[in-house]
Parts: sequence; C-alpha cells; structure tokens
Amino acid sequence: MCLFCDIIEGKIPSNKVYEDENVLCFRDINPVAPTHVLVVPKKHFDNIIDISAKDDGAKYLDACAKAIATVAKAEGLGTGFRVINNCGEDGGQTVNHLHFHLIGGLKLTEKII
Repeated sequence: MCLFCDIIEGKIPSNKVYEDENVLCFRDINPVAPTHVLVVPKKHFDNIIDISAKDDGAKYLDACAKAIATVAKAEGLGTGFRVINNCGEDGGQTVNHLHFHLIGGLKLTEKII
C-alpha cells in the first residue's frame, strides 16, 4: 500500500479540501505557497504514463481536472495558479501514486515553483 492510498482510505489523516467518488484533494504538509493542494485519484496509478495506459485512465484524469478547477475557484485563485505533475524519480516524484500539485495564492514567476 502507498502513502496516498492510506490517506484515501483514512488510515492517515489529511486536511481535505475536496472529495468526490474519484478524487481526493488535501493540503500539502510542506506547502510552497499559501495554497498548495494535492489532487489525487482514488484509484492507484503509479504516474501519468501508467494512467494513460489504463482503460479507465481518462475517467480519472477528467475527474482530476474538474477537481483542480473546483478547488482553484474555492480557494480564490481566479487570477492564476500552477498545476504540477512530477513523473518518475528524475522528475521529482517522491510518492509513486499519480498526483497533481495545485499551487497559488501569490504571484508566481516563470521559475518551476
């Protein structure tokens, strides 16, 4: 079992900001901005390549996109935000469960974060 699967199952507490049948969104424990929310599909996919190869992957990607829009609006990020997906060790992925970082609440520069 992975860390995010344990959070999804409620074995590890999280600061939830949004949840539906396909996605859980919760605040990052080490935020890089005033708003730093992790958007995680409830079904385990290792990464973006893995979800793209699965028959039901599009359903979960769509659910993540809708959750990102919902949370961004709820967090008052109408003037802009960033969505980041790290894929693989060299891409900076530290938890092998597909997730997106929704970052905002300040003026971001052209730098990665």
